[in-house]
Amino acid sequence: MRQSQLFTKTSREAPKDEQALNAKLLMRAGFVHKNSAGVYSFLPLGWRVLSKIADIVREEMAAIGGQEIFLPVLVDKRYYKATGRANVDITFEAKGKSHDTGEFIIGWSHEEVLTEIASRFVFSFKDLPFAAYQIQTKARAEPRAKSGLLRGREFVMKDLYSFHASKEDLLRYYEEVKKAYFKIFKRCGLETIYTLASGGVFTMSNTHEFQVVAPLGEDTIYVCQKCKYAENKEVSKIRGISKCPKCSGQIQEKRSIEVGNIFPLGEKYSKAFDLRFTDKKGEKKYVVMGSYGIGLSRTMGAVVEVHHDQEGIIWPKEIAPFGAHLILLGEESKVKEVSESLYGSLKKHGVEVLYDDREQKTVGEKFADADLIGIPWRIVISERTLQKDCAELKKRNDKKVKLVKIKNVQQTI
Repeated sequence: MRQSQLFTKTSREAPKDEQALNAKLLMRAGFVHKNSAGVYSFLPLGWRVLSKIADIVREEMAAIGGQEIFLPVLVDKRYYKATGRANVDITFEAKGKSHDTGEFIIGWSHEEVLTEIASRFVFSFKDLPFAAYQIQTKARAEPRAKSGLLRGREFVMKDLYSFHASKEDLLRYYEEVKKAYFKIFKRCGLETIYTLASGGVFTMSNTHEFQVVAPLGEDTIYVCQKCKYAENKEVSKIRGISKCPKCSGQIQEKRSIEVGNIFPLGEKYSKAFDLRFTDKKGEKKYVVMGSYGIGLSRTMGAVVEVHHDQEGIIWPKEIAPFGAHLILLGEESKVKEVSESLYGSLKKHGVEVLYDDREQKTVGEKFADADLIGIPWRIVISERTLQKDCAELKKRNDKKVKLVKIKNVQQTI
């Protein structure tokens, strides 16, 4: 894409009403726009990143048998009433102008909706197990909407639901999802810690979170430095002790960001909607369920919190908005000719390129924008580099600059 045609622009100054680093950098670089507290619009660069995270999620969900669906945003109150979740504090109600009270709740989690749907198709043990997921915008009445994309009133989430004939089969799949989540976050450039947590309004049992250690983190976890066993402060029994009871490793307190969670739901929702199946003996039993969430927009914010420097964002390769940032320096016809040719060649061979062809920007402004936006490779074409028939290449996370022959640029990156 030509940067001259990108309708968003970078900003030198950070927004005054934002404290979170992820919000400051994403807004300055033109990835997102803040509409109100906890509500952000994703602009072209930001949508490219979010879409790549979604692509990774889809690939890993498909690998464990997840089938993609799309459930309604407007959820009839009767669904949440069936499980006692209609009046929890985080709900937004929706009503028409002709109604005195809200008939719908804006969906914030869809266990109930999918459980009722499943009751139309699940009759026998032969219909189990199965897993379905969606990637959808959620809305929650977050009283403390802050920290940029890390705590919002509207956010993009992947929610997966699994249905099983037994608790043993649920736990088997629970482990599959756990492994898939580690892969997803690793591909996004995040090192996550598997953490014991409370169930909240989702389930009565303990659950597990995937936490990323970061100074801005709003969670406190206790982690064994040897075996990596971890517990959230809310449920921790290792808080205040120095040695891990599992391996005698040292326990440390960490601030962290929750980017994903998995819940063993058991029979809570299947009982509420009478979701039963006939087993091999001909007996009726309730379906056992699991629920698994990833905050895609929160993951994006967490990546920025972890991968940045004083100049701007440093995007991991797999989720970067573009693979290369090609920068034209100078107005000489030869420089423009070579830049245009290289731009076309890289695109032809599948390299995603942001081409800074802007004519009114100084060298310093172009370099500052490149560092702020944070694309993995910077390619510079100038009169000086062309004297050696070369381009100047630099990785975003590396201070070293090298000259590479124009014909070898594609192979190098």
